[in-house]
Amino acid sequence: MAAKQLRTMDTDALIALGKRIEAVLAARRKDLQAQLAALEDGARDGKSKTERSGNGRKQRRAKAKPKYQSKKNRSLKWSGRGMTPVWMREEMKGTKLKKADFLIK
Repeated sequence: MAAKQLRTMDTDALIALGKRIEAVLAARRKDLQAQLAALEDGARDGKSKTERSGNGRKQRRAKAKPKYQSKKNRSLKWSGRGMTPVWMREEMKGTKLKKADFLIK
């Protein structure tokens, strides 16, 4: 309904329109509540991710063994997980060294 039509409606018509809107909203609310209840029941029946792991905690990865080692400073090592370390990027910069050249043999 356009705003101009609402302005020209008398009070009784506006009240009747408000009641129709309330009835539609009440029916929609009832449907949505039924859907929400069904979803909540389904969530209670199924197991969550934390319940599947046994103790409810996230599984942690084992500490990775070093896979790469610096050419200049043998004490600098990297497991290969995460971002490339600064020391490796700096040693590769301006040279023909590749990641494979830093592998620990």
